[in-house]
Amino acid sequence: MKTFVLMTKMAARDADIMEVATKLKARVRREAEWVQAVKKACPDVQFLAHYALLGQWDFMDIYEAPDEEAAAVVSLLSRAHGAHQVESWVAIPNSRLLAIAEAFDPDPDEGVATDAPD
Repeated sequence: MKTFVLMTKMAARDADIMEVATKLKARVRREAEWVQAVKKACPDVQFLAHYALLGQWDFMDIYEAPDEEAAAVVSLLSRAHGAHQVESWVAIPNSRLLAIAEAFDPDPDEGVATDAPD
C-alpha cells in the first residue's frame, strides 16, 4: 500500500465568512456520505488521520491506497461531495527516502551532473 495525503479546501480564497461557514457545516453533514462513497468505490483504502487546518487548506486526510488510481478516485469523490479544491500528494516514509538516497550512486560517466553548472 502507498501513503497519500489529500488536501481539501471547502471554499475559494476570496469567499466571505458566511460561505465558508456554510460549506464547513455542510462538510460535517456530508463527511459520513463521502467516507461511505470512498469505502464503496475503493474498499482497500485505509484512512489513517483526518485534520482540520488553519491556513491555506481546510482539511488534510492521510490514507493508504493500493495505487494512484485509487487515490484519484478519493480526490474525485471529495470534489463530488462539496470540496472547492483538492490536491493529492504521494507520501514516502522518511526511512524509505533515506534508503533510496543510500542506494543512489550517481555515475558521472552516465551523464548525471554532480556539480552546479557554471
